[in-house]
Amino acid sequence: MAKIFADMEDSNASSNPSIHEVSALSRRTVLRGGLGAAVTGVLAPLAGCATGGPAASTRLGFKSVPVSTADRIVVPEGYVAYVIAAWGEPVGLSGESPAFKFDATNTAAEQEAQMGMHHDGMHFFAQAGRDGGLLVVNHEYTDDGLLHRDGMATWTAEKVRKAQAAQGVSVIEVAPTAGRWDIVRPSPWARRITARTPMRFSGPAAGHAMLRTAADPAGQRPLGTLNNCGAGRTPWGTYLTCEENFAGYFNGPDAPNAHERRWGLRKGGFGYRWQEHDERFDVTKHPNEPNRFGWIVEIDPSNPSSTPVKRTAMGRGAHEGATVALTRDRRAVVYSGEDARFEYIYKFVSRDAMKPGGAGANAELLDHGTLFVARFNGDGTGQWLALTHGAGALTAANGFADQGDVLVKSRQASDLLGATKMDRPEWIEVDQEGWVYCTLTNNATRGAANQPGIDAMNPRANNTMGHIIRWKEAGDFDGARFSWNHFVLAGDPSNSRAEAKGNVKGDAFACPDGMWIDARGVLWIQTDMSTSAMGKDDLAMLGNNAMLAADPRTGEIRRFLTGPAGCEVTGATSTPDGRTMFINIQHPGESPSERSDPAQPRRVSNWPDFQAAGRPRSATVVIHKLDGGVIGT
Repeated sequence: MAKIFADMEDSNASSNPSIHEVSALSRRTVLRGGLGAAVTGVLAPLAGCATGGPAASTRLGFKSVPVSTADRIVVPEGYVAYVIAAWGEPVGLSGESPAFKFDATNTAAEQEAQMGMHHDGMHFFAQAGRDGGLLVVNHEYTDDGLLHRDGMATWTAEKVRKAQAAQGVSVIEVAPTAGRWDIVRPSPWARRITARTPMRFSGPAAGHAMLRTAADPAGQRPLGTLNNCGAGRTPWGTYLTCEENFAGYFNGPDAPNAHERRWGLRKGGFGYRWQEHDERFDVTKHPNEPNRFGWIVEIDPSNPSSTPVKRTAMGRGAHEGATVALTRDRRAVVYSGEDARFEYIYKFVSRDAMKPGGAGANAELLDHGTLFVARFNGDGTGQWLALTHGAGALTAANGFADQGDVLVKSRQASDLLGATKMDRPEWIEVDQEGWVYCTLTNNATRGAANQPGIDAMNPRANNTMGHIIRWKEAGDFDGARFSWNHFVLAGDPSNSRAEAKGNVKGDAFACPDGMWIDARGVLWIQTDMSTSAMGKDDLAMLGNNAMLAADPRTGEIRRFLTGPAGCEVTGATSTPDGRTMFINIQHPGESPSERSDPAQPRRVSNWPDFQAAGRPRSATVVIHKLDGGVIGT
């Protein structure tokens, strides 16, 4: 969805200095050797990745698969992959099991009992005493050309309700039977959470004036979650889902005010047209409704009757994920990035320590604490800036009357504090040695006219390839300062364009997006090259999107999986024993317009069903090693 979302990005017009303006590093130095020439001490742990050839990995025990343009999933020799939960499959609600109709004639009510569309982040929750567990799956957006029989040729209230039902989150019970995993139906844990599911606000912004609407004058009871992209799992057993590019669902005013412009609201949005039959998505009638989205939502999958909670203490943004670490005294630290060009990286540190007793004992843990935004320095150091009302410029004189204002307007607050503008910060993961990794997918406008130039952190103009950075906190995860380096600059090391040169040691890739670190410490990287750019210029040699495995100790990267044509590979998780992996394939068959039309004469893909008259379906995929071993060994 990078092309569609691009028009909603670049809303950060703040005058924050880029790293280039505060760094002694020149562009030539940065491009010649990453940061090695200037920050050798910081890069020392990455010698295998940043300089020379890597040592042989002891963690990666499979042979790389080649680049592929085939309309199928390719995994290494000795592995098998199969679909378990495609869009439209019934989730297992008691008494409701509507089958998917390949002509897209399922009703909105049926869609509410089926897997949503365009699977993204997910996590597996093991269940004590059971062979299986619960899979919680995000659904990022809807493609109305596939969702409805005639696409958007006609537009009705029923179609809007169906689109809203295909958003959100699915909770399914899965279990192995005779060596093959499947959905358990019916299941007491099965659940669909959609754009119409009742929720509640908690934390400092709950009840704030900017969250109040005519339907909810107390500002306490939002309705629904949407554009659910990355995710996180808490140590107390709950699921965090993130509302990413929510602005595109709203019809903005002809002349947006400063707040609306900063959040990318515009007339018509992304063209979803929900406002025609659900007026809460019309900003001209309900100006505060967009403020009720963009939050991290906590869900208890083990309690299907629980109400999802939008945790406002962690701030509002186009969050891509929410990764949880614990300090030594067991306070929660939640890292997140905003997937938009020139936006920021955040962390939230809870006030209180996690208690024993699971979700119930920690029901308010994420409601109290401090939100920080990152400032990276060109010398390989950085600091976390507190988004606290009254601190520094965050005062009433600058438009922040209270902490609720700061959290609802976290972008504006970060602008004022001088946070570092990044190249689309997305998924974040923490390894066993305390390094925190963040994917920066790409930013083709870096260095363009009237846009920020290159800097130490984002060292390539017209950054079509993307990169992964990592940092280590000073002391514990709640540290105020950190040291950082580039884990890898993605791309082809032999590329003739200096700005596009990467330093991948192993298999080349571009546009890192999804990311996950398994129990062995393997860093799994998933790619999201836009279909509008795939196969062109520097991306031509990379084929379909893929999933790769990296050994952080050696820097070696191997291609583990390639996806079907037109897809994004995303969402990785596994069973505790590491012998079953689950991944998601999103928008197979996506066209270069990034919108599908059922009338187009030839589709790029009909995966996974391969029916001549069928429709491509996003799906969750199970991966096994044929010898029953741990994935990746």
